[in-house]
Amino acid sequence: MDNRQKVLNMIGLAQKAGKVVSGEFSTEKAVKTGKAFRVIVADDSSDNTKKMFSDMCSFYKVPIHFFSEKEILGHAIGKEFRASLAILDEGFAKTIGKYFEHGLE
Repeated sequence: MDNRQKVLNMIGLAQKAGKVVSGEFSTEKAVKTGKAFRVIVADDSSDNTKKMFSDMCSFYKVPIHFFSEKEILGHAIGKEFRASLAILDEGFAKTIGKYFEHGLE
């Protein structure tokens, strides 16, 4: 199994554990209230969305990744489309971070 799939599986596990919020509003709120340990934004999100989350995450010092597509991110958490999501658990966030560090190709 490649690291892309491992990231999606880990997002799915975090969702089952109730440690994921998704959608622009909820993700933003999690970052601003200090609950987000990592943010993932779909690669096919609008430039505005990417810039907003980039700026916000750098300001609040939350790691951010641009990864996959809205539909695939949504499916990972049992929803339709999700442009953004936040991981609310440090353990899940660290594990996902390791997969990104080791490269997704």
